Amino acid sequence: MIEIRGLVKQYPGAAHPAVDHLTLAVPEGCVCVLIGPSGCGKTTTMRMINRLVEPDAGSISVGGRDVLHVDPVSLRRSIGYVIQQVGLFPHWTIADNVATVPKLLGWDEGRIAARVDELLELVGMEPATFRSRFPRELSGGQKQRVGVARALAADPPVMLMDEPFAALDPISRGRLQDEFLRILRSLRKTIVFVTHDIDEALKLGDRIAILRDGALVQYAAPEAILARPADAFVESFVGTDRALKRLGLIQVEAALEATGPVAPSLSIAAHANLRDALARMLEGGVDSLAVTGANGALLGVLTMSGLRRHTRTRDAADDQ
Repeated sequence: MIEIRGLVKQYPGAAHPAVDHLTLAVPEGCVCVLIGPSGCGKTTTMRMINRLVEPDAGSISVGGRDVLHVDPVSLRRSIGYVIQQVGLFPHWTIADNVATVPKLLGWDEGRIAARVDELLELVGMEPATFRSRFPRELSGGQKQRVGVARALAADPPVMLMDEPFAALDPISRGRLQDEFLRILRSLRKTIVFVTHDIDEALKLGDRIAILRDGALVQYAAPEAILARPADAFVESFVGTDRALKRLGLIQVEAALEATGPVAPSLSIAAHANLRDALARMLEGGVDSLAVTGANGALLGVLTMSGLRRHTRTRDAADDQ
């Protein structure tokens, strides 16, 4: 879906390129997270995809189109864009903000109204309640939801997201990440997501591109990066708790065991991750948890010994 080849951006007066011969491919329906230290080139790379920054060399294609040969305004209308500051028009209603691109594309009023309501429902905001409100009447998390709805309004195949949740408090940020994942699973958009938070990258990304000084250091699935960091820089960047982070990528149901004669007193949902399960065991002073499904039904158990076995099995598979 997105092909970047030999991309270069050199700002005047800078000793080194902001982006240095970057080559990267993002498959259709994939969430690609760009991450790295400040000044590594992640935001510049993303902004070259929709030509908010013009590259000095290299090529970028989106859906088979060379973006350097497409009118920039037309290009941007076909790519969703969500930023940290949201950028809602303060004197427009929420409905008008969401409808920005469809209006520019000449949609009729009925189609626009239906799409606004559909998207507000998708991001968890009741249309009858929020359609006529103004941005000043919303919380930070609600504004971000509207920003995502606006970016999705014309149903673009590609979305660019530049640290959209960075300004939120940890609780709101976690909820928005979960909501974002729910939306992604239902829509299967191709997304380039910039963040400075490795935990956010591991949670949201299908593939993670770690950049340093404008160059690509490693590009792989989250678990592969945690299991096999490319070098000492990546190993340091992802942190010393790589084993715990890997547990956070595995759902409890992957290590499910049959229930014994007596179910454990504490429980955890099957869709929770093994890191949360381990924390629950340690906090509760137990070595097993009952595992429940969406309707609360008992599916099986997770034991500390089973968790260890599952981890060792994955480690052995990674070493092969």
